[in-house]
Formats: sequence, C-alpha cells, structure tokens
Amino acid sequence: MDRVLSIPLGVVIAREKIDHPWQEYLWRPVAVFLNAPQAPPWRELRRDPAFVHYHAATLPLELHPKETAGYRANLIDGGPSVYVVLREKGEGAEPPIEVALVTASPHEAEAYGHGDGETVGAVAMPEAVVELMAEFVAEHHVEEVFVKRQRQKHHKAEEHQFGQEPLDVLRQRMRRTETKSRQDE
Repeated sequence: MDRVLSIPLGVVIAREKIDHPWQEYLWRPVAVFLNAPQAPPWRELRRDPAFVHYHAATLPLELHPKETAGYRANLIDGGPSVYVVLREKGEGAEPPIEVALVTASPHEAEAYGHGDGETVGAVAMPEAVVELMAEFVAEHHVEEVFVKRQRQKHHKAEEHQFGQEPLDVLRQRMRRTETKSRQDE
C-alpha cells in the first residue's frame, strides 16, 4: 500500500426547507459514495417538496500514516463516519455553500466548524471504505508509548541561576553597600 491512500468519494448534500425567520433552507451532508460518475458539481439526484438532494462534489478522502490514531478512534466508536466540511461561499452565491473537505479523522474534523461560515457533518462510511481504512490502520499504525513528564525541583534562593539575585538578597547587598560608602566618606 502507498504511504498516502486517496479514495475519491462523491458527496451528497441536502437542501431542506426549514421554519426559521432568517433562513429559508438548511444545507447538510447526507451521504458519501464510491465510484462517483464524472458529472458537473451540484447535479440534482432527488427532489421532494421538503428537500432536494445534490451530488455536490467528488473529493478525495486521504488517509495519512501519521493520522492512524484518529482513524482507529473512528473505527472503534461504533458506526464509522466520514466527516464532511461545508463552507459558506458568501452573499448571493448560488449554491451558497461548497464542499471544502472530507476526512475520516475525528481529530481533523474537530478543527473545523468553530469559525464563521463552516459546518461539519458526519455521514455513514461506506463498508468498502471501512475495510480499506481498517487495512491501512493495521499496516501503518504505531502505538506511541506514554512517557510521564518528571517534575523539576524548585531552586532554593541561594541556588538562583538566572543572572539576577532574588529581591531580598539584592536589597540586603544594596544596604551594605550604602552603609559602607557612607562610612568611607
């Protein structure tokens, strides 16, 4: 297997009518699929009075050897997910969102969605992708050994090593210097 595994996934986005005073529609990811056909983005797949499903984009799901801890957590969690990051395009754009990223790492997905204009949605991972990801993790995962950090001992006042005396020692030395200079006068 190659060091980075890239799996092209078609992303299905739903535009759902909602009852909200400032927003007419809600955009959310509903599925991903393998073997996406070569088609222009935002091809309509299904229509209902309450929603429309679009094949919005085909993006690569990239698996990196350094991210296997996240992939492992995704596999262990129960139903493995693909995380889809949606980003707002701006005022007046049609459609108003774009598919920015697909990832299998919950750690990477957590980094998105906190800022303005980004949302992250989890969708079910296709079984073939689950098998590929499990093989990838088995081949590349290296368990990191936990090393507990040892506390450093505090310095005593007389062991002060920063090139500057503690304040109380400096004041005592300054007083001695003052009295000695007065006596010399």
